[in-house]
Amino acid sequence: MNGLNGGKHGSENVVIIDCGSQLTQLIARRVREMKTHSVVLPWDADAGRVRDAAPKGVIISGGPDSVNDEGAIRVDEDVFALGVPVLGICYGMQLMAKCLGGEVSAGERPEYGVTPIETDEASPLFRGLPREFEVVMSHGDRVSALPPGFRATAWTRGEGLAAAMENAERRLFGLQFHPEVVHTQNGDKILGRFLFDLCGCRGDWDLGGWIDRTIGEIGAKVGSESVICGLSGGVDSSVAAALVHRAIGDRLRCVFVDHGLLRLNEAAEVRASYEGMGLSVSYVDASDAFLSRLSGVTDPERKRKIIGELFISVFEEEASRIASAQWLLQGTIYPDVIESGGKRKGSAVIKSHHNVGGLPERMNLKLLEPLRDLFKDEVREIGRLLDVPAAIVDRQPFPGPGLAVRCLGEVTRERLDVLRAADAIFREELERFGLYGGIWQSFCVLLPVRTVGVMGDGRTYSEVAALRAVNSADAMTAEWTRLPPELLDCASKRICNEVRGVNRVVLDITSKPPATIEWE
Repeated sequence: MNGLNGGKHGSENVVIIDCGSQLTQLIARRVREMKTHSVVLPWDADAGRVRDAAPKGVIISGGPDSVNDEGAIRVDEDVFALGVPVLGICYGMQLMAKCLGGEVSAGERPEYGVTPIETDEASPLFRGLPREFEVVMSHGDRVSALPPGFRATAWTRGEGLAAAMENAERRLFGLQFHPEVVHTQNGDKILGRFLFDLCGCRGDWDLGGWIDRTIGEIGAKVGSESVICGLSGGVDSSVAAALVHRAIGDRLRCVFVDHGLLRLNEAAEVRASYEGMGLSVSYVDASDAFLSRLSGVTDPERKRKIIGELFISVFEEEASRIASAQWLLQGTIYPDVIESGGKRKGSAVIKSHHNVGGLPERMNLKLLEPLRDLFKDEVREIGRLLDVPAAIVDRQPFPGPGLAVRCLGEVTRERLDVLRAADAIFREELERFGLYGGIWQSFCVLLPVRTVGVMGDGRTYSEVAALRAVNSADAMTAEWTRLPPELLDCASKRICNEVRGVNRVVLDITSKPPATIEWE
């Protein structure tokens, strides 16, 4: 049903064939940023399914395999004969070479990170660009012999390895590097050359049109039935609720479960926002039950499982009072899917998300996930177009398990109170310095580590608070934020002076990767 991944999208279309790369949806996002509709299909989609999407062009993503491995991901070779431009990226280029009669072999050494290349300015992908610039590589194999009819159009500087190839007559192109990542110079221009110069896309797709189409699709799919939604106070579930409410009105019934793991005063603020949106919301205070179940638990995955299962139980009990509901609405977005082990061959589970799966089977409800293929920035923009309050739309991402995964070690009411107070001070200082609104995510983490301190003439033995601030476009990668020393000094002094239970403050300066944004 989703307007981004199937159905009538009302615009030109580019198909992205997913070969298992963690960057596949980043490619899709870059295409959408250029106002061109994109559809992601799995690697095993046959050429007929690709043709049915009426693509102006096809992009084949990177992937974790070697094309020479037994059982490696392959695409239907008829895709190369559809008569539309095809762009293979990284593994996609190697796969194109292998399928069309070239050779791929293991390189003497892998290429990871920024690499300088030289380009042939006569290639339509590089026309008008500098002859030399830096790109991001991430591969072990290399194309050692080009397929018949192809020529190399870019080379790694010094080593002369093929960094790009093309068969202009058949409109088949390959890039050994990743144009979708921000550290590839001219990457957006290269993608633009492919979309507009080679595929002939107009760039007329927009989220406003997506909203209109999706509201119509929701109305047609749900019909006269009712929908129930578990709200969390976050951007995703709130925007999903606003979208469905626009489609079916009061036949959407919402349940807000307060698990006692929210930030300071957050439950009351969220309830006020929902009242202002005109949503029908039932409020359930289940904080005692959640804290009781979490008693003595320190493993982060066990915390997430316990919270997810108990949320289901509480939600299920409340939903049983709404006998008319036939649909379950969830605010699932793409980063939830990929970090929960997604649909792609070889995907790895980074951490579980309790809003991905489970509930529909338990409750025998049909599942509605209108935001499943959207990134966070797109969800925010949709929220603004739907007049969702700024307090929700601009709210920083907050994990489903709440402060339980920021309170490392055992989660107790006392430690949560310490964490809430420290976190509120950090937010206050960010706002006072005018930085809070420009940061993707900022929060405190309470560590189960006690250190010796001195306050007055007395010795203290208290826990450590870690400050975390990162910037990101879509949560797939993140860079730690360089905060002013004066802000850090103020936050540290206030936390140690005002929060009983903390005597040391540290700063997390790790990006994603190698770390995740959350500590657990």
